[in-house]
Amino acid sequence: LTGQRPADVLKMRLADIKDGAIEVQQNKTKKKLRILLDDDGARTELGKVIDRIKGRERKVASLFLIATPAGKALNQWTLRTRFDDARTDAIAKAKEEGNEELAARIRAFQFRDIRPKAASEMDLEHASKLLGHTEHEITEKVYRRVGETVKPTK
Repeated sequence: LTGQRPADVLKMRLADIKDGAIEVQQNKTKKKLRILLDDDGARTELGKVIDRIKGRERKVASLFLIATPAGKALNQWTLRTRFDDARTDAIAKAKEEGNEELAARIRAFQFRDIRPKAASEMDLEHASKLLGHTEHEITEKVYRRVGETVKPTK
């Protein structure tokens, strides 16, 4: 939902949530972003996820947004393992529902596809800003996996 690099997501802290946004400083580019948690008075999907995370019972309070029940920050390997486990569960559910085509699409989706998926779901200018690119060309060439959405002539 943030479109950020995994390392930037893992370092997010509860203290980074200020004035209805989560503040991010990207490791690679040092670009600073404020990703909104509310839009026109309604909670964004990211805002809802953060609310669920904050509402979880934890044995130990953690400063990190993404943490284990024991309050320890997740590392890149744990995040990757959780992604793989969630993908396996989603494949099993699709097969259980008799949807082999969906199961195959889920199986083909890889961890490295997360940022390109985020970039492909919005207009190019917004995607470039969210991913922290100064040039739209980088977003277009490297991250966009779908063509531009256009309307027919009639």
